[in-house]
Amino acid sequence: MASDPEQPSFAKEGSSFGEVGSAREPLLVGVHDSESYSVSAAILPFLFPAFGGLLYGYDIGATSCATISIESSTLSGISWYNLSSVEIGLLTSGSLYGALIGSVLAFNVADFLGRRRELILAALLYFVGALVTTFAPDFPVLVLGRLIYGIGIGLAMHAAPMYIAETAPTPIRGQLISLKEFFIVLGMLAGYVIGSLFVVTVAGWRYMYGVSSPIAIIMGLGMWWLPASPRWLLLRAIQGKGDVQNSKEIAIRSLCQLRGQASGDSAHGQVDEILAELSYIGREKEATFGELFQGKCLKALWIGAGLVLFQQITGQPSVLYYAASIFQSAGFSGASDATRVSILLGAFKLIMTGVAVLIVDKLGRRPLLLGGVSGIVISLFLMGSYYVFLDNSPVIAVVGLLLYVGCYQISFGPIGWLMIAEIFPLRLRGRGLGIAVLVNFGANALVTFAFSPLEELLGAGILFYIFCVIAVASLAFIYFVVPETKGLTLEEIEAKCL
Repeated sequence: MASDPEQPSFAKEGSSFGEVGSAREPLLVGVHDSESYSVSAAILPFLFPAFGGLLYGYDIGATSCATISIESSTLSGISWYNLSSVEIGLLTSGSLYGALIGSVLAFNVADFLGRRRELILAALLYFVGALVTTFAPDFPVLVLGRLIYGIGIGLAMHAAPMYIAETAPTPIRGQLISLKEFFIVLGMLAGYVIGSLFVVTVAGWRYMYGVSSPIAIIMGLGMWWLPASPRWLLLRAIQGKGDVQNSKEIAIRSLCQLRGQASGDSAHGQVDEILAELSYIGREKEATFGELFQGKCLKALWIGAGLVLFQQITGQPSVLYYAASIFQSAGFSGASDATRVSILLGAFKLIMTGVAVLIVDKLGRRPLLLGGVSGIVISLFLMGSYYVFLDNSPVIAVVGLLLYVGCYQISFGPIGWLMIAEIFPLRLRGRGLGIAVLVNFGANALVTFAFSPLEELLGAGILFYIFCVIAVASLAFIYFVVPETKGLTLEEIEAKCL
């Protein structure tokens, strides 16, 4: 590509990726333009990507009720209701398999498509998957619809945190990314409630799955209206995929649209800072696979993948399996209805996630992680003790269960997704976050599938103790490895924390 006189100066060809220590690096001394923004304008760039999380959560909640509806000989409205255990597993885990596929696809196409177009594609897959599932004439087509919907989940959960992180004002970035977790829990609660309404209706499972299609349309249209991420536009220009000066002007307009006219003059300064950082990092090179395991990105991968791995292997997919039996043993008669328990816990999860959203940018990421995971350790010990020694004291199990849910929702739940959105260097963010999301869904699948045989082999009490030991290890990981990113721009995080 011919040299452009309008281009900013680039680092020398020998510069190592993300090298820190040069006097040219302004971010090391924390000098950056203050970010002006309108809160009302900043909400929409969060809202439409967050619908991707809402639809993910809704699928979890609705499927728990849809399974009951499909297996009913009188209410399923189909002739193939007598499903085997393997078929039930395919039905309930179909979207998880699809999410794993979507995570692999995201790794390969994310930087080419960009965050906005990836979310538009996710919305389209959500819509098609919901329709195929809703109108499925037989079981194979039903599973196909679940897979398509799941691919949308994989793409959405990859692109949404990136888009929000790259467009949100630094002072409220933590709140906005954490609100995506709030929307996931809100979707779960909506799925439980809507599922409980349709579970007594003939072919009610079709209505449960069909409800998600109009939300997918809103998500797609909203993302079509929103501009591309300014950071992605500038990255592609620096890599020789567009004219730098033209991309800079588009990025400034995008930033003004994303943050309102209040951003005004500060938008020019912020774009200049991002360009200067990208120019310092290196010349027109796209990230290679090998670079993911070198230097700063290796550290970011260690932090991000480690967090989402511990998020799953501390028992999150499994603990709620015991919710109904724990409440029932404590004397709550309504707990025999699993749907009521799900709605109760969903509401509690929503409240605790809201607490995390309100305080994450005030307290910081590390305090919430350290405090929340400490509570998870105590809760898992209590539940393990209940099943091994204290089976005549069900109140201990109830306290342990509620403590686990509450502490998870102020720590691993929102902060895991927040950290993987913030921690990766821009040049490798798409692929790095793709690996982190793949680890998340892969670990979820592993824990889900290994839970039943391990429970049968070891018993629930020993299994909870194992989760407790893993939670202690995760606490040490957070204390020694995970940095604090509160109040830092994404460029400062790369310069100072990696």
